[in-house]
Amino acid sequence: MAPPVLHSISIHYIHSILHSARQNQLDTDRLVAVTGINPVLLHNHQLRITPEQLNNLLHEVWRQSDDEFMGMASQPCRYGVFTLMARQAVHCRTLQQVYRHIGRFYNLTCSSLTLELTEQADSAIFSMRLAAPEKDCHHSLTEFLMLIWHRFPSWLIGQRIPLQQITFDYVEPRHVNEYRLMYPCSPRFEQPVCSLSFDSQWLLQPVVQTPATLRHYLGQTPLDWFRRQAYYPVFTRRVIDLLEQAESPGQLKMAQAADSLYITTRTLRRKLACEGTSFQALKDDVRRDAAIHYLSQPDLPVSQISRLLGFSEPAAFTRAFKQWTGVSPAGYRRY
Repeated sequence: MAPPVLHSISIHYIHSILHSARQNQLDTDRLVAVTGINPVLLHNHQLRITPEQLNNLLHEVWRQSDDEFMGMASQPCRYGVFTLMARQAVHCRTLQQVYRHIGRFYNLTCSSLTLELTEQADSAIFSMRLAAPEKDCHHSLTEFLMLIWHRFPSWLIGQRIPLQQITFDYVEPRHVNEYRLMYPCSPRFEQPVCSLSFDSQWLLQPVVQTPATLRHYLGQTPLDWFRRQAYYPVFTRRVIDLLEQAESPGQLKMAQAADSLYITTRTLRRKLACEGTSFQALKDDVRRDAAIHYLSQPDLPVSQISRLLGFSEPAAFTRAFKQWTGVSPAGYRRY
């Protein structure tokens, strides 16, 4: 049984959403319950969650509040607005029409933000301004929306749009490492506006999706927005792929990985160092994320998870997991 190829997500987003929920008098006990997270662990900032847990939380927030902006904007955006926009967008002919439609639609229906597509000689820039950025004090709404403005149009044309730049109008946040899981280029902070830019030639790309494929897509949102969302440098990505494809990532040796990539171990070590990581760090990340997903399955014994991840014994797995997350596997699972 190979490890799951899903990535974990910082507990920061749970904190951010719950903070807004409390301010808006939502049932936070119910919100925590739908995530399946042990409430005792919420103050552990090392903790990471699964995409499914974040998906369940967002659905419950949207249901309770009838607000897709989660109380983080000057005015609510009714639950279902994105679906309505998407059902119209799928009939656009090109990416240019998609971005123009998104801008017109939200500018007409939501006074809490302003969207604009600007076309220059070589670049297209899609920018966003919130009417009350102070309501989005942890930047979660901005981060989610900027992710959607990239991911949804990319899905419509059947290709990931390569970004030249993504900018944010606030200082670099403490959870900046999560951005590599969200955006395909390095972000720039303290800029005049939040925006994403790409080669203007991409505006000519045709929309390839249909109303039928959109129905399936909408049935998987927002979960699909949080799955497999890592953007890594070349050799980091290749090593992670090897680890995720291995029957037991813990058993994969650096020499085996180097052989698979047709380079020497020394070269692989140097390439990873240049990309700011190491083989052991990547192995730990893959095993940590796999462990989090396995532990979310209550019928899978810890002893079996330990074997799947290549640990010699459950005690070794427990020590490693506690080092990664600050809690034991049993403590993580206890809810």
